[in-house]
Amino acid sequence: MTLSKRQWFGLLSAASVTFSVVAFDLKVLGTQPNVGENGVQQMNILQAIVLGFVQGMTEFLPISSTAHLKVVPVVLGWGDPGVAFTAIIQLGSIAAVLWYFWRDLTRIFKGAFKAITHKDYDDYDFRLFLGIILGTLPIIFFGLLIKKFIPDFDNSPIRSLGAIAIASIVMSLLLGLAERLGKRQRDFEHLSMQDGVLMGLAQTLALIPGVSRSGSTLTSGLFMGLKRETAARFSFLLGIPAITLAGLVELKDVIGAGLTSAAIVPIVVGVISAAIFSYISIVGLLRFLKTQTTWVFIWYRLAFGVAILTAIGTGVLKNS
Repeated sequence: MTLSKRQWFGLLSAASVTFSVVAFDLKVLGTQPNVGENGVQQMNILQAIVLGFVQGMTEFLPISSTAHLKVVPVVLGWGDPGVAFTAIIQLGSIAAVLWYFWRDLTRIFKGAFKAITHKDYDDYDFRLFLGIILGTLPIIFFGLLIKKFIPDFDNSPIRSLGAIAIASIVMSLLLGLAERLGKRQRDFEHLSMQDGVLMGLAQTLALIPGVSRSGSTLTSGLFMGLKRETAARFSFLLGIPAITLAGLVELKDVIGAGLTSAAIVPIVVGVISAAIFSYISIVGLLRFLKTQTTWVFIWYRLAFGVAILTAIGTGVLKNS
């Protein structure tokens, strides 16, 4: 008997959830990660290039760059690079998205400024600009709450491998539903201010490691009836303010804490590496989504989460 994609998805989903509950001891979610001083692990140039590659190739794909920046170095025996390093090298990804969307951004800003000058608040560029601004506010608000009430977030159990694995599985299921239920009728020229607000709310889920900012916004975009490429493009634009602010805040904190030249050089190399591979990722994903579905990412996220839980459950990896 041949199973359809939907049947396979249902079977694997049920299997992954069952494994999560039965084979994985949930109390290990309380295990504390081990990160370096000031949130940044000491690393060499090669490690920085590799982590920049991981950041760049996963930031804009709906598979969570944060999860991969935590899992990959742990698997390689390098240790957790920390929240600060993760946030700082995202500035390389921002440089890439600014480079790629410079014409779009210039048009939006010029159009919004002209609309404000002429008090034409129904102008498309103005509404899109306002949608991006309003969509950024939720993640800033909740990000500040985390900073205030969870000051030791870098060592929080929510950044453990087990938590990341479960988040990856849950988001694979949601993206699968969005892929099945989304009507995919609206293109980039039919975006609204409401789309920015709703995708901005979905973007706040990315504060949970393993969720993926790109994944949560792409999923919400599909649920709202956007075409795949349109949802991805708007997700990139919406992420510019949030990722930039997060990177600059962490950069300021790290510089204020004091870093040696030996620690600064790998960070710079990581940012450059992330910028190069982020650009490649953006170009590739937008071309891919013009003709393909998101199922490859759904299966990958499901397998990624189950593989981590299996490795923890069998003792191959520590839930750190």
